[in-house]
Amino acid sequence: MDIEKFKNSPTGRLIKTATNHWAFVPNPLPPAGLDKFSAEFVGILSEADRGIGGLKSLSKLIPNPNLLVAPYVRKEAVQSSRIEGTQASLSDIFYYEASKEKPKHADVLEVLNYVRAMNYGLSRLKELPLSLRLVKEIHLKLMEGVRGEKMKPGEFRTIQNWIGPPGCSLADATYVPPPIPEMNGALGLWEKFLHRDNSIAPLIKCALMHYQFEAIHPFLDGNGRVGRLLITFYLYKRGYLEYPILYLSDFFERHRNEYYDQLLGVSQNGDWDAWLKYFIRGVAEQSKVAEETGHKILDLQKKYRQQLQKESVSTPVFQLLDMLFFNPFVSLPGVSDYLKITWPTAKASVERLVKLKILKEISGRKRSRIYCAEELLNILAEG
Repeated sequence: MDIEKFKNSPTGRLIKTATNHWAFVPNPLPPAGLDKFSAEFVGILSEADRGIGGLKSLSKLIPNPNLLVAPYVRKEAVQSSRIEGTQASLSDIFYYEASKEKPKHADVLEVLNYVRAMNYGLSRLKELPLSLRLVKEIHLKLMEGVRGEKMKPGEFRTIQNWIGPPGCSLADATYVPPPIPEMNGALGLWEKFLHRDNSIAPLIKCALMHYQFEAIHPFLDGNGRVGRLLITFYLYKRGYLEYPILYLSDFFERHRNEYYDQLLGVSQNGDWDAWLKYFIRGVAEQSKVAEETGHKILDLQKKYRQQLQKESVSTPVFQLLDMLFFNPFVSLPGVSDYLKITWPTAKASVERLVKLKILKEISGRKRSRIYCAEELLNILAEG
């Protein structure tokens, strides 16, 4: 770690590790000067607040908001994992969930774990506060059975880690997070910050929380993904998001280099202003994208329902249509199980939507066929 870039940082201090390398310990939150924002920043924050308001309005238009939650959570999972180098696509995730086949690639397993960790965390937040206990539980779900499972899933690290180019040593690291004693102290202060200082605007506090978690880097692997999960959990727990329909990792992935540079800039130069502008701009942009996508999904659902009404189809066909908006891929066993209908009824319903060109068979198999609502998938996969 180039200590010249860190030694004058106003956001933390340098300390020697047990192996005589330098590490960075971030100062407790919040930083000073949060009440001194530029007109530009206030404008970005107002835009983000309007964007979140638009998402809240959108969720009220939908009889079942899970119509958006299910695909949006998966989009967030794909993009957050992609930041870490996975190559799984949104269609991969939907396909394997529908087919119940064992994924052929480890990347798909990692993204599916992210989905499970997200759903598990949202469920646990009904019983637990956002806490270190929950963070460890989320990490366990995220790392279970994948490439990082040897990295002590669900446990904070007990050895020094570091960040840098693949294969680099501790001596050549770009960033070295706190040694174990300082890490434990910083985590305790981070948790206390989550439960106080609620006078700070939720989006600003969320940005501070995310930076601090990444600076502490408490796990041997999976810190980035856990840190991005925490964004959704925090906004949801505070009531700022009524439903997890903001996929902010899409913005981070598209501006990946800036994401890492801004986080590092806080540690090296105390540049909170640049990081906060970047984070809040991401919320503003992604809120708009999520709202636009949501309206496209609702419009498509309305178009399809009108089409089915003209065709005077049976009730199971309508139910199958609604099922597609949770996952645009379906299989006959999946339709039969989910809708609790007989195999012949499931087959007839699927064939009806194929005839209407809402579904298309995409597996090319005679048995265990998979069908896809491609028009819907294209809307979800935009960008």
